Amino acid sequence: MDLASRYKGVVGFVFGNENSGSREDSYVERLLDRISNGVLAEDRRTAIAELQSVVAESRAAQLTFGAMGFPVLMGVLKEERDDVEMVHGALETLVGALTPIDHAKGSTNEVQPALMNTDLLSRESESISLLLSLLVIRNEALLLLTYLTREAEEIQKIVVFEGAFEKIFSIVKEEGGSEGGVVVQDCLELLNNLLRSNASNQVLLRETMGFDPLISILKLRGSTYSFTEQKTINLLGVLETINLLMMGGSEADPQKDSNKITNKTVLVQKKLLDYLLMLGVESQWAPIAVRCSALRCIGDLVAGHPKNLDALSSKVLGEEPQVEPALNSILRIILRTSSTQEFIAADHVFKNFCEKNMEGQAMLASTLIPQPNSMTHASVEEDVNMSFGSMLLHGLALSESDGDLETCCRAASVLTHILKDNTQCKERVLRIELEAPMPSLGAPELLLHRIVRYLAVASSMKNKDGKPGYSYVQPIILKLLVTWLADCPSAVQCFLDSRPHLTYLLELVSNTSSTVCIRGLAAIILGECVIYNKSSDSGKDGSTIADAISQKIGLTSYFLKFDEMQRSFLFSSVKPAQSHKRLTRSTAASMAEIEDVDESDLSDQKNEDHPILTSIFDTQFVNFVKSLEVYIRENIVDVYSRPKSDVAVVPAEMEQKGGETDKDYIKRLKAFVEKQCSEIQELLGRNATLAEDLARTGGSGHSQPELRVGNGSDRVQAETLRRDLQEASQRLEILKAEKAKIESEASMYQNLSGKLESDLKGLSDAYNSLEQTNLHLEKEVKALKSGGASTSPDIEAIKAEAREEAQKESEAELNDLLVCLGQEQSKVEKLSARLSELGEDVDKLLEGIGDNMGLPEDDEEDED
Repeated sequence: MDLASRYKGVVGFVFGNENSGSREDSYVERLLDRISNGVLAEDRRTAIAELQSVVAESRAAQLTFGAMGFPVLMGVLKEERDDVEMVHGALETLVGALTPIDHAKGSTNEVQPALMNTDLLSRESESISLLLSLLVIRNEALLLLTYLTREAEEIQKIVVFEGAFEKIFSIVKEEGGSEGGVVVQDCLELLNNLLRSNASNQVLLRETMGFDPLISILKLRGSTYSFTEQKTINLLGVLETINLLMMGGSEADPQKDSNKITNKTVLVQKKLLDYLLMLGVESQWAPIAVRCSALRCIGDLVAGHPKNLDALSSKVLGEEPQVEPALNSILRIILRTSSTQEFIAADHVFKNFCEKNMEGQAMLASTLIPQPNSMTHASVEEDVNMSFGSMLLHGLALSESDGDLETCCRAASVLTHILKDNTQCKERVLRIELEAPMPSLGAPELLLHRIVRYLAVASSMKNKDGKPGYSYVQPIILKLLVTWLADCPSAVQCFLDSRPHLTYLLELVSNTSSTVCIRGLAAIILGECVIYNKSSDSGKDGSTIADAISQKIGLTSYFLKFDEMQRSFLFSSVKPAQSHKRLTRSTAASMAEIEDVDESDLSDQKNEDHPILTSIFDTQFVNFVKSLEVYIRENIVDVYSRPKSDVAVVPAEMEQKGGETDKDYIKRLKAFVEKQCSEIQELLGRNATLAEDLARTGGSGHSQPELRVGNGSDRVQAETLRRDLQEASQRLEILKAEKAKIESEASMYQNLSGKLESDLKGLSDAYNSLEQTNLHLEKEVKALKSGGASTSPDIEAIKAEAREEAQKESEAELNDLLVCLGQEQSKVEKLSARLSELGEDVDKLLEGIGDNMGLPEDDEEDED
C-alpha cells in the first residue's frame, strides 16, 4: 500500500539506512506474520504478547509496526472478538504503539513514531467505528480512544461523528453513574477530551442528547450518601465536564462567548444549580475536593450571566422552618470552614457574583446593619437566623484573638467584593459604626477604623518560632483598604481623620520585617491618600501626605517599594486565567485528596507569601494595582510641580484698594511679587530634590541623602543664576529698543532742522533779492533826478514808501523765523541731553550741520 511504503521511507530516514533497523523490522514482521498466519491459537497469543512488549519499549518497533501492523490488528479486533485474550492483547499493543517513548528527551526535530501512528490509525477505514463498537466489551478500547483524542482535533470529530456521546452515556448509565467503577472514570475522561476547547462538539452534544444525561450523574443516590474514592473521582470528572462547557471553547474560536452563555443558560434551566448547591453547600459529608469543585462551578456558572446571578440570589436552602438564602450558607462556609481551600472556593462564588453586578452589590450592602452588642457576640449556633449583612459584620467585629482575626480576614475578603468599583456601596459602608467590645471602652467605632486596627493587631502577632503569624491576614485586609479607598475621597478623608493611621502606614512601609507584598500594598494606600484626596485642610491634603512620604520614607525608597512588589513571586507569577488540571488516571488520586498547606512548610519555599494569596490576588487585582502605581507616580510628580496653595490669582491683592495711594499700591504689589518669587524658589528646591529621587528610583545602589541635598541646592542656585541672566538679557533688549527709538526720533528732528534751515536760506535769498531791487530802484531814482527836478519829490516819496514796506515785511518774516528757531533749539537741547544719558556723542552727531549754509552769507557780506 502507498501509505505503508511512504511510512517505510520515514523509517529509513530516521534510522539512516535499511540495515540500521533491520533487526527490529524483521522481528516485528515475523511477529505480525505469526499473528495473521499462525495455525495454533496459543502461538498467535504468544506472538501478540511479544509484539505488545517490543512496541512499548522500542521506537524503531513503533515505526515498523506503523508501516505494516494496523491492518493485522484491526483484523484481529474484527474477526476474533470471542477470543478475549487476543482482543486484549491487540488493544494493549495499539495503546503501546500510540504512547510516546522518552518524548521529553527527544529532539524537537526528531520524528515521533507515536504521533505518526495516531495519524495512520485515524486514516484506516472503519478503525474508529470498530473501536467504538468494542466499548461495551473492554475498557482497553476506552483507554485507546482517550490516547487518540487528547490533542488530535480531527480524530475528535471522527469519534463524535461515529456516535461517541450516545455510547459513552450508555456505558455510564449501565455502570451505575457516579456509583460506577473505573469504567465510568474512563468514559468521563474520554468525554472531556471530546469537549475540551471544541465548541462544535459542545454544540452537537447540547443540540442532540442535551445535558440531562450529564447532570443526572450528579444526582446522589442512596440514603447514607457514602463517598468512596472512586465515587469522588467520578464526581470530579463530571464537574470538570461542566467546567469545560462553561468555558465555551478555545480562545481563538469567535463563537466562544456566545456558546459559553448558551451553555450556562441551558445548564441552569436543567436545574444544575440545585445539584451544585447540594454537593458544595448542603452535603457537608461530601469530600472536601468535591465541595470545592462544586463551589467553583457555582461561581463560574453565574459569572457574567445576569439571569444566573438572579437565580443564585433567589435560591434558598434547607427545609422549613430552617431555610436561609444560599448566599448566607456560602458566607457561613467562608467564616466557619477549617479548610483554606474551601474558603478560597467559596470566596470565588462571591467574587463572580459581585463582578460587574452593581445591583447585587447594593443588595448585599443594604443588609449591612449593625446589631446590638449581644447579637454581635452570639455563638456560632445562634447566627443561623442572622441576615447576610449581620453575619458579615459579626465576622468583622469579633475579638482580636488569633482565630477571630482569621475570621475577620475572611469577612474582609467578602467585603472587598461588595465594595469593588461601587462608589455607592463604599459610601454606605463608610457610615457603619460598630459598638465597642465592652460599653466601658468608649463610643462606637467606624467600621473602617476597626479594620485598620485589626491590621495593626495582625502585624504584632507572632508564631511560636517568633515569625509573623497568619501571614495572609495583613495582605487580605490591605487589599480591602486598597479597594475601598480607590476613587473614593470620602473614604480617604475618613481614613485620615485618625492621625495614627497615617503614622502606622508610614511605619509599615518602612518595616523590614514585613513581606514585600505588605510593604508594597501599604505604599499603594499612601498613594491613594494623595491622588484621591480632596481635603482643603492644610494638615490632611495631598501635598501634606506627599511631604510626609518624602520626609519619613524618602521618595526613592517609596517608589522602590512598588518595584519590589512587582518583582515579587506573588505579582510576577500571576496568570491570566487559572488553568484547571486535567483529571486522568495518574492525577485522579491526588485531586481527590486536597491537603491544605501548613505555614510551617513555607520556610522551604522561595515565595515568602502564603500560598492562599495566589488565589486571592487574582489577575484583575494585580493589574489594578499596577495601574494605580502609574497614577500615583504621575500625581506625586504633579504635587511637586505646583505651589502648595493657589496664589496665582488673588483679586483682593491685585486690585488697588480704595483710598490707597499709587505709591502704597506699588509697594504692596512688590511685596506680593516677592512672595511669589519666594514660593517659586521653594518649589524649585522641592522639584530638584524630587528629580534626584526619581532619577535614582529603580537603581542598584542605595541613595545618598547628603549628595542628594547638595545636588538639589546646586540645581536651585544654577536655576537662580539662569533666571537672573535671563532677566538681565531682557532688560538689555528693552534698553536697546529704547535706544533705537531715541535714535529714530533724533534722526527725525535732525531732518526737520535741516528743512527749517533750508527755509531760512530761502528767506535770506528773498531778502537779498529785495536789497538788489532796492539798489536798482535807487539807481533809477538817481537817473530820474538827473532827468528833471519836477519829478524829484514824487520819486523820493515812492522810494521812501517802498523802502518802508520792504523793511516791515522782512522784519515780520525774521520774527517768525526766530520763534521757530527758538522752538527747534529747545527740542535739540532736550534730545542732546537724552542722547548724552545713553552715552552718545552729541557734538559728533551735530558736527557739520549748517556749515555749508553759512558760506554764501559770508560771501554776500564781503560783497557788501
